[in-house]
Amino acid sequence: MTMMSIMKNDRPGLWLLAALLLASVMVPLLNLVVPQDSVFHLSTYTVTLLGKYLTYALLALAADLVWGYLGILSLGHGAFFALGGYAMGMYLMRQIGERGVYGDPVLPDFMVFLNWHELPWFWHGFDQFWFTALMIILVPGALAYVFGYLAFRSRVTGVYLSIITQAMTYALMLAFFRNEMGFGGNNGLTDFKDILGFDLRADSTRIGLFLASSIALAIAYVVSRYIVSSRLGLACVAIRDAESRSRFIGYRVENIKLWVFVFSAVIAGVAGALYVPQVGIINPGEFSPLNSIELIIWVAIGGRNTLYGAILGALLVNYAKTYFTAALPEIWLYALGALFVLVTLYLPRGIIGLRNLRGAKA
Repeated sequence: MTMMSIMKNDRPGLWLLAALLLASVMVPLLNLVVPQDSVFHLSTYTVTLLGKYLTYALLALAADLVWGYLGILSLGHGAFFALGGYAMGMYLMRQIGERGVYGDPVLPDFMVFLNWHELPWFWHGFDQFWFTALMIILVPGALAYVFGYLAFRSRVTGVYLSIITQAMTYALMLAFFRNEMGFGGNNGLTDFKDILGFDLRADSTRIGLFLASSIALAIAYVVSRYIVSSRLGLACVAIRDAESRSRFIGYRVENIKLWVFVFSAVIAGVAGALYVPQVGIINPGEFSPLNSIELIIWVAIGGRNTLYGAILGALLVNYAKTYFTAALPEIWLYALGALFVLVTLYLPRGIIGLRNLRGAKA
């Protein structure tokens, strides 16, 4: 099937792409053109918030690709997200130059503070955007390849695989907390100035990052939809539902798992790279296993095995989080936990499943 025919049969996906296109047109207009005293004006803070939501949606899409279609409940996708974020953060730190607190043209401020005398070898090249873009893809992809190769060849599955992915991200979190790693320790990387020569505090730059996040989400969705609708996607579903049988009839199960897992990790890394310049900081807390668990909740609430459901879940849950952590901060975690339990018990296909229920009743 061609990409055009696949998308033509994916009505919810077309609605999603239409919504992204509409947002890409309206958000810049409401922020840059509509006067600030107008009720229709969209503040730069809101633009940044929407851009952050889109990066979370991109991360949820990556998780749904392996959980919904391969049956791999990864509790370590936050690690790939954080690695992409650190790669972007290293580039942004190298752009500060003499504008830092200590005025060193080469060393970031935290290295000067820790009495480092030269730039570590793994920081070289991050003063160039093309090299950074390459690392955003290669670093999460390489980690996913090594981890997946060892795990899938050993035929680790189910809850054991989930525990190992969680252990991986926890180990990375502990490592990045150490100052000796050269990534800013507990404080991480922050105080960014510009990206590609554009001031990160400017409204136009914030709009540009929002548009980049929207475009990345649209492209990732279309490519992911093509994958899951292809023969490879059918093989993934077969492996999810009956791995032993799939292996018996000749499928290279390990290779299929590995390829999709690496692709999913790359998407997560891109999401992290887009997230960092919009929030202005990256620290080891992004590796926290709790973040990966919360990611799985987004996908479950939206509806796994749909792609668009994962995106919807990420957007709705994070909007609710923003609202309730400001209005009722003491009950947010309880509300999130209760919502997850209710969805698990009564909506195993998530919010998207409500549409199928209405169709069945009709």
